[in-house]
Amino acid sequence: MPTTTYRTKDFLDAAMKLGVDVTAASERPSTLAGQNPAGLLTLNFLVPDVACRQALDFADKYPIDAIIPVDEDRAVAAAYIARTLGLRHNRVDSVLAAKNKHRMRELLKAAGLPVPRFWRFSLEMNRREISRQVTYPCVIKPVFLSTSRGVMRADNPDQFVTAVNRLEAILNDPSVKRRGGASASAVLVEEFIPGVEVAVEGLLTNGKLRVLTIFDKPDPLEGPFFEETIYVTPSRLPAARQERIEEMTAAATRAIGLSHGPIHAELRVNEGGPWVIEVAARAIGGLCSRSLRFGKDVSLEEMILRQALGEDIDSVQREKMAAGVMMIPIPGAGVLREVRGLEQARAVPGIEDVVITAHITQRIAPPPDGSSYLGFIFSRAAAAADAERALREAHSRLEFLIHREATK
Repeated sequence: MPTTTYRTKDFLDAAMKLGVDVTAASERPSTLAGQNPAGLLTLNFLVPDVACRQALDFADKYPIDAIIPVDEDRAVAAAYIARTLGLRHNRVDSVLAAKNKHRMRELLKAAGLPVPRFWRFSLEMNRREISRQVTYPCVIKPVFLSTSRGVMRADNPDQFVTAVNRLEAILNDPSVKRRGGASASAVLVEEFIPGVEVAVEGLLTNGKLRVLTIFDKPDPLEGPFFEETIYVTPSRLPAARQERIEEMTAAATRAIGLSHGPIHAELRVNEGGPWVIEVAARAIGGLCSRSLRFGKDVSLEEMILRQALGEDIDSVQREKMAAGVMMIPIPGAGVLREVRGLEQARAVPGIEDVVITAHITQRIAPPPDGSSYLGFIFSRAAAAADAERALREAHSRLEFLIHREATK
C-alpha cells in the first residue's frame, strides 16, 4: 500500500479481527521499521524487478502466504512478486492491461465486447490535426490515472484542443510523470457513451467472477468533467439488466486475463446494453468500502483477506439493508480553511458517519485537476432511495470554506 492510501486502517482492522500476521509494504521507509521488521517493509513499486528482489530477501526471513495490492500501481508490483514467490496471482500482463486504459480497450475489442471507437495519440503529436480526425462528443483521458483525474469531454475541435492542453499540464506534474512511466504522455480518446453509470464490486477465484454488489450512480455523469459523488446499493435497475451487467463484467475480466482477487469495474448502461468503461485489479477506492457489509458485520477487506488465504466465502452474502456513500464533491480549487455543519450532517436519520479526510490548510481541487476527496458520507436504510436521500440531506448541511487562490 502507498503511504498516501485511505485504506490502511480498514485492512489492518480486518487482519487483527482474523488474527493474521500482516506486513505493510510501502514505498517509503517507516521510522518504526527497526522495531517491527516483520510488519513493515519498503519496496520500490516503480521498478518491479527491484521490488521482487526486496521481497525475496524479506521472504527468506518471514514467509509470505498471500499478497494483496490496494491500488493499480501496487497491483503490478504484487503480480511480479507473487509470481516470483509462487503464490496465487494475476498474470503480470493482465494487471498491466488493467492499469493501461488503451491496452484494455484493445483487449475488449479483440474479445468482441462492445467498445466505443477509440484513438491513442501522444502529446507530442499535432492536437489540432487530431481534433479533426476524432468524432464528437468524445472523452479525453490519460491512460493510467484514476479518480476521474484528467478525464474531460469535448463536443467540438476547439474543446478538444483546450482539454488536451489542460491534460498536458496535469501529466507534466513530476509525481504524475513518475507514475506514468512510458505511458506518461499517452492520451486516449473515446466516443462518449450516453447512459447511466454503475460500479461493480467482485472477487475472482480461478478466473470465475463472483459479483459482490452493483452500485448505482444516481448523479448524471455527462461531463465536461466526471467527478463521482454518490454510490448506492442494491441497484434499482431491472433484474435482467443487472444480470447483463454481471455477464459483461465477467466477460471483460476474461478478456483482460484477470483471474484472482478483487476487481472494481465501471460500466455505462443504455438501450444497447452495458458497456465496460474499465476494470481495475483492486477493490473500490477511498473509504467507499465502508458502505459494504457481509454476513455478520464482515467488511469488504475481511472478505478480501479470507479469499486471499484460501477460505471458502461463497456463502457469505451482502446484508439486506440498502447502503450508500457520497464522495463529498469539491466545490472549487483552493486551500481548505474550515468545515462547518458536521454534527448537523451526522444527525440526519439514516446517516452512519461523516468522515472528512482533507485536512485544514490542504490544497484541494476538483476533477479533472485534483485526485483526492474532501471526505465521505455513509448511509444505511431499508431502501436504496432512502439511503440516497439521507446522503443528499447530510451533504446539504455541510459547508466548506475554501480560500480561492489567485491564478497566475
